Amino acid sequence: MFDKEQILKLATMKIPFGKYSGRVLIDLPEEYLLWFERKGFPTGELGTLMALCLALKIEGLDEVVKPLKHKQ
Repeated sequence: MFDKEQILKLATMKIPFGKYSGRVLIDLPEEYLLWFERKGFPTGELGTLMALCLALKIEGLDEVVKPLKHKQ
């Protein structure tokens, strides 16, 4: 399960590496997250948040998180 702190982090934390370096997690393309799901998410909090982000995108709930980007 997830908590509100994780949801806020999805709207503010930026990916620190790769093709989308510097992009906020909730703005990562679903295809990119699916690639990580196949290859393995990073360990630790970043990987957990990326997996949560993918789950929200699959369910169409990422639009609920996006407005939080502007509240920070």
